Amino acid sequence: MQTILGANGQIAVELARELAQNHTTDLRLVSRTPQKVNDTDHTVSANLLDADATAKAVEGSDTVYFTAGLPPNTELWERDFPTMLRTALDAARAAGAKFAYFDNTYMYPQDEHVQTEDTPFAPVGAKGRVRAQMATMVLDEMARGEIEVLIARAPEFYGPGRTQGFTNSLVVDRMAAGKRPLVPVRDDKLRTLIWTPDASRALATLGNTPDAYGQTWHLPVDTDRPTYKQFISLAAQAFGTGDGYTVAPRWLLSAAGVLNPEIREIRELLPRYAQDNVFDASKFAQRFPSFAVTTYPRGLETIHAESRSDSL
Repeated sequence: MQTILGANGQIAVELARELAQNHTTDLRLVSRTPQKVNDTDHTVSANLLDADATAKAVEGSDTVYFTAGLPPNTELWERDFPTMLRTALDAARAAGAKFAYFDNTYMYPQDEHVQTEDTPFAPVGAKGRVRAQMATMVLDEMARGEIEVLIARAPEFYGPGRTQGFTNSLVVDRMAAGKRPLVPVRDDKLRTLIWTPDASRALATLGNTPDAYGQTWHLPVDTDRPTYKQFISLAAQAFGTGDGYTVAPRWLLSAAGVLNPEIREIRELLPRYAQDNVFDASKFAQRFPSFAVTTYPRGLETIHAESRSDSL
C-alpha cells in the first residue's frame, strides 16, 4: 500500500495517476475531502493536524508521500505546516513506512548562485523560515534512521490543470485567457521552472527506487532555461498570440501588497526574480538517464491544447 497525504493538489493528482499507471494500483489517498483519481484508489478522510486520524490513515502503508499544501498565508504556515509534517512523520514511523517528502526551494538563498542539493538554507521571510524548519525536520528523521526517508525538491511550478505558481498566474494563465502577461521584476534573468506532471512522475520514480532513500534530490527540469522574455515568446508561439508583456517592478508589487493580501503573501519571494535562478537537477539526470523531461515548448503547447478543449 502506498499512501499520499495531501491528496487533492495538482502534484498529488498527477502522482496518483503515475503510481497507478507504472508502479502500483494499491493506493490510498488521504485529505480532508479526498477524491479518487483512479478507479482503484482507496480514499480516507483525515485532518493532518490530528495525530490519531493521521496514524490510522497511514496504518498498513509501506510508502508514504507528503504532498500537502496550504494557502499562501504566513500565519497559517507558521501555525499548521510544521505540525502537519511532524504528525505525518510520526505516523510513518509508527507504521514502519518509507517517507517521501515533496519540498520546494523557499529556504534557499535568493541570489544568482547555482542551487544544488548541498545549497545551505538561508531563508528570506517567514514562509522561507517555515520551509527551512520543515526540511530540517525531515533531515533529522533521515539521520535518525528508524525509517527510510527521502526529500524531493522542486523549483517554481508551471503546468496544466490547477497548477499554482507565480509564472502560471501572471504569465501562462493570462496568455491562455487572451490577456497581457505580467512579468515580475525582470524579464532578462534566467528562470528554472518545473512542469508539474514531471515533478510527480519523478517523485513516483524516487519513491519506488530503494537506493534513492537517505538522500535529497532535485527534481528534473528542462535545462534550456529561458528568461521571461524568451518564455513569453515560446508561449506566444504555442498560443498563437502576440508576445507583448508588462514588467511589474519590485516596488510596484510591494506597494500592491499593501492592498492585495495575495500579493502581500508572496512579497518575500520577489528578490529571486531579480536574479538568475539556476536549479541544478544533474544528480537526478545521472541516476535516471532515461527519464524524459518535458521541454518548455511542449509544456506550453499542452497548456494551450487544454485551454482550447476547456473552452469548447
